[in-house]
Amino acid sequence: MSQTTILLLILPIVILEIALIVFALRDLVRPERRVRGDSKLLWGLVIVLFQLIGPILYFMVGRETE
Repeated sequence: MSQTTILLLILPIVILEIALIVFALRDLVRPERRVRGDSKLLWGLVIVLFQLIGPILYFMVGRETE
C-alpha cells in the first residue's frame, strides 16, 4: 500500500474524530448543560484524552437529561 492510499483510508476517521470532539466540547460548555457528577472539567478531560471513546461516553452517559 502506498502512503497516499493509507492517508485516504485514515483521513475520514480523523475528520470524524475531530468533529465528535468539537461537538461534544461545544455541548459541554453550554451554560444550561448539566452533567453527571457536576464536573464539566472532568468531562472535558475525558472527551479530549480518550479521543474517540470520550465523546461517545459523554453523549451516552455524561449528559443529564431534564
